Formats: sequence, C-alpha cells, structure tokens
Amino acid sequence: MRVLVTSPVFPPDLGGPAVYVPSVARFLQERGHEVRVVAFCSDPEPKGHPFLVTAVTRGPLPLRYLKAFWEVLKAAGWADVVYVNEHLALLHVLAARLRGRPAVIRIMVDGSWEIAHRKGWCGGDDIVTFQGKRYGWRVGLTRLLQRRWWSWCTAIISCSEFLRQILIQHHGVAPDKVRRIFNAYHGPRAEEVRLTQAEARAQLGVPSGQRVVLTICRLMGWKRVDQLIRALPELPSDAHLFVAGDGDMKEAWTRLGEELGVADRVHFLGNVPHAAIPTWIRAADVFALVSEYEGLSHTLLEVQALGTPMVASGVCGNPEVVEHGVNGLLVDPYDSASVADGLSRLLADPEEGRRFAAVGLERSVQFLRETTFAEVEAVLGSAAGRRSRP
Repeated sequence: MRVLVTSPVFPPDLGGPAVYVPSVARFLQERGHEVRVVAFCSDPEPKGHPFLVTAVTRGPLPLRYLKAFWEVLKAAGWADVVYVNEHLALLHVLAARLRGRPAVIRIMVDGSWEIAHRKGWCGGDDIVTFQGKRYGWRVGLTRLLQRRWWSWCTAIISCSEFLRQILIQHHGVAPDKVRRIFNAYHGPRAEEVRLTQAEARAQLGVPSGQRVVLTICRLMGWKRVDQLIRALPELPSDAHLFVAGDGDMKEAWTRLGEELGVADRVHFLGNVPHAAIPTWIRAADVFALVSEYEGLSHTLLEVQALGTPMVASGVCGNPEVVEHGVNGLLVDPYDSASVADGLSRLLADPEEGRRFAAVGLERSVQFLRETTFAEVEAVLGSAAGRRSRP
C-alpha cells in the first residue's frame, strides 16, 4: 500500500501531529508499505527520516495552503490512499478527490470551533458550548465546508471518544464512518530515561533549590498557560514554571508574569528539541496541562509513560487519559484557584504523586503504537481497497 500522509506541523516544530506523523509513517514503512509525507515545517529540508518529506515552509497562511494543495495534488497520483492529519482539510481532501484517491482524515479538533475561537467569531465559547449554538454567517460557512470535506472522506479517525461523539451527535456523521483510535505514544519508556531527577536538572541547568512545574504546549490562548502563571503566587516560593513551546501568546503571558510579580519564576524555554523533552519531563516535580481544549494530548501520553505526576484540565479528551485521584488530578481550566490547588497538592505530597505515576505507567500500555497504529493501518487498508496484514 502506498500512503501519502499530510500534517500541519512536523519536527523540529512542536505539536501533537509533529510527534504522531513521523511515528505512524515509520510504523507503516516498517510494515512494508511505501510512505511519503507533505507537511508544514519550518525546516525546508527535514532530514533523518526513512521516508520522503516535502516541507511547506513558513509564509502567509493562504499561500501555504495553496502550496500544500499543489504538493498533495502532485503526490496523490502516486498514492493508494491519502491520510490527512489536518483539521483545515478542504484543499487536502479536494486534492485527493481530484486525483480519484480515497482520503482518510484524522480528527484532533472540531476545526470550525478552532477557527471561530481563534478569530473571535464565537465570543470565546468553549468547544462544548459551541456545539449547541448558532453564530454568524462565517461560522455557518465554516461548519458547512467542514461537513463537506468530511463527506468526501472514505473514513474518519477521531483521537478520542469525546470527539467522535461531537461528529456523530452534532455534525450528523454516520457512526460507522468515524472510528475512535487513541493517539499513540512512541518514545522512551520510563526505565530508558536513565537520568535521575537531580541529574536531569543538573544537565538542564535548573538550580537545585527550585521545584519544577513543567508545561509543554503551543502558546495559544486556549492552552491557558495564564492560569498556571496566576496559580504561581499561591504555590511555594521555590516552585518555578517552565514553559516549553512557542506561539502568539508569549508576549502577553510574559507581561502577566510581570504584573503578578512572578516573572522571575516563569521561564519560557521556546521550542525545545524533541530529544530534550524526556529530560525535561524527568526533571519536573509536576507536569501541568490546563488547556480549555485537548482532543487527546500526545504530551499527556508521554508524561504518563515517563512516570511524572500529572495535573490536567478535566475537559474534552483529557479524562480519557487522566482519571482524577487515580493516575493524576483533574482541575478546572477556567479557575486559577482550582489549578493552584491541584499543583499545591502534588507539590506538598510527593508520595501521592509517585502513586499516581505508578498507575499511569500501568495504563500507558493501551496507548502503545503497536496497538493503535495497527488499527490505523487497517482503516487505511480498507479505504485503499487492500487487505492489511493480520
């Protein structure tokens, strides 16, 4: 089977698809399939991958999508199936359709909500509230276009049951067309990261007197790093927030730290190289992800597999990974006091954090790539009209 994979981000850039796409592409190639990737990427010539990567580099977004459309249109003629990992998928799916190739799309978000939220068309409503309301013509058009490209797809993969139900209940997608397949963790296991916490901190230059609260995310509004910054004054003075990632909100959140008098305890690390992420996770006392929206966070899967205690927002797909009081804590992303309480609890009781981490390690096996990617392979094979391997 020849598979063309598309992605909105690709290493060295950060983001869930930047972890997922190289991993699934490598898996498919290891299973004997031919794979090519077309991806948005800051590196014009990504190296070190056993498959061809065509990078669409930075520039005005409309121009980038037109370039991506052209690259997918050219490559789709080679493929048996196009696997679209992109929620703004109209041009990608259209290119496959024009080439007469089946498309399978993987859903990480309701794209109409993300666009409306980013553009301010829905008044900041969260993804659940958004489903039950009508907005202006621009939201209506976006919803219409999204349903159109979904209708052009042979199959849809959702990364969480939360998202699957949105497609079925609010967008009228047939239940047998959309299949929930969890995101996969493909990286080192806890025992393979041989550094102790102290050694990891020393390697990263973190002073021994600091306790580390770590978050890893793109700096976008709904990631709510601001709530972590607002929580800092309620935490012990030796607790510092380390933020791995970059994005449009960095300047605003830097100012917030200054306004709250905790700027010296907030450290923006920028886009940390993928190879260094496990070291940062090992260095952390607590990992926090308190975003308003997550389909199914790759980062939570990585933190769980590496055995670091987690605090996550109790919304969307997060409860499918983190069970409150069992393998982590769930907090309210709209309430900084709730966030502070969760962080304070784990900072004050490291033993509870270790118990949570131990349960998380046991549960992480359900997210292994060997299981989840085999399910993806079967869906792609079915769409391509080929029998996948047993």
